Amino acid sequence: MSDRQYDLIFVGGGLASCLAAYRLKQLQPRVEVLVLEHAATLGGNHTWSFFPTDLSVDQRRWIEPLVKYRWTSYEVRFPDRRRRLQSGYCSTNSEHFHALMTAELDHRIRVNAEVVSLDQAGVTLSSGERISGRCVIDGRGPQPSRYLAFGFQKFTGQVLQLAKPHGLEGPIIMDATVDQAGDYRFFYTLPLTPDQVLVEDTRYSNEPGLDSHRDVTEIGEYAKLQGWQVAAVVRDEQGVLPITLGGNIDAYWAEDEIPKIGLRGVLFNAATGYSLADAVRTADAIAERPPGTTRDMYEFLSQRSRQHWRSQGFLRLLNRMLFIAARPDERNIVIQRFYGLRLPLIERFYAGRSTILDKMRILTGKPPVAILPAIRCLPESSAVDFLIEETS
Repeated sequence: MSDRQYDLIFVGGGLASCLAAYRLKQLQPRVEVLVLEHAATLGGNHTWSFFPTDLSVDQRRWIEPLVKYRWTSYEVRFPDRRRRLQSGYCSTNSEHFHALMTAELDHRIRVNAEVVSLDQAGVTLSSGERISGRCVIDGRGPQPSRYLAFGFQKFTGQVLQLAKPHGLEGPIIMDATVDQAGDYRFFYTLPLTPDQVLVEDTRYSNEPGLDSHRDVTEIGEYAKLQGWQVAAVVRDEQGVLPITLGGNIDAYWAEDEIPKIGLRGVLFNAATGYSLADAVRTADAIAERPPGTTRDMYEFLSQRSRQHWRSQGFLRLLNRMLFIAARPDERNIVIQRFYGLRLPLIERFYAGRSTILDKMRILTGKPPVAILPAIRCLPESSAVDFLIEETS
C-alpha cells in the first residue's frame, strides 16, 4: 500500500498519456504526475506521423524534440494518378519516444506496472499495490463498445537496411498501385536514411485481424519491385488503428465515469486513425488547467471528446461512403480522386479544418459510389446496422 497521493495518474504509457505528462511538467512542474505502463517500454512498437499544418506554431515548438524525421514533400501513387505534394511531413518512432520521455519525466514513470483496476480515487496493480490519486485518467488504447462502430486501418511494417541507397526523395504515404486483395490496400514507405526505409503493408478493412506472415512476404516482394536488395531487417512493427464509422458518443462516455484520453477517449483523426496531433492538442488543454479531481477531469475530457466527435462528423460520413457504400474493389479509386484536389484543401482535411466549400468539393463530381448505397449510409446508425450484418 502506497501512502503517497498523486495529483494525476495516467494509466497507460502511450502517446497521449506521456505527452500530457510531458506538457504538464513544462507548464505546471509542481503537479505530482505518475504514468503507469504495463510493458517494459513506453509507446509500444509504433511509428507516428503528422503534417506540420496539423499543429499551431506554438505546438510545433514544444513538440520539436519528439520529431526524429522530417521531409519537405511526400508522394502518393494510384493506378491512374501519381503526385508529389509539396507539403511537410514529420515522424517519430517508439524508441525515440521512450528515450525522450524517460529522460524528461524520469521518476514520473513506472514501467512493468500492470494495472488490474482503477477508480476515481486511484489504481490497483497486479502486485496488490494501491496507488492513490486525486485524478485518474485511462489511456490504455481503444476500448470496444457497442455504442461505437469502427472500421480498421491495420498494418505490418519492417525497417529495411538496404544494400544500396533507395533513391527516394521523400515518403510515399500511399502506393495503392498494388493488388487491393478485397480491402483498400497500399504500401507506406518512409526513407529514414539514404539506405534504410520503413515499409508498411497497410489495409483499410472491416476486420481487425492481421496476417503478419503474409504481410512480411508481401513487403519483401514490394521491395524487390522497387529494385531494392534487403541486407537486413532492423525492426518489425504492427498495429490496428480504429477508423470511426458512427455511433453514440454520449452513450459511450456514460458507460463509466473514468476520464479517457487518446484512442480510448476517441480523440484521433476519424479518417486516418492518426493520433499525434490530437494528443498534442489534448496535452495542451490538460496542462493549461488545474488537474482537479477525477470527476472534474471526466467532465472536461468527455466534453472535449463530444466536441471533437461533432467536428468529425464529415469524416465519419466519408468513412461510411468508403467502408459501406463503395465496393471493396472501388475504394482505391475513391482515394485516388481525393488526391486530385488542391493541396490547401488536402492540408485542411488532415488538420480537421475543412471548410463548407471543401466538403462540397470532396462530395461533388463523379465519385465512384452508387447513389442509393451512398444515401443509405448517410445516418450514423447505418454504421452500427452494417456491423451487425457483418457479424451475424
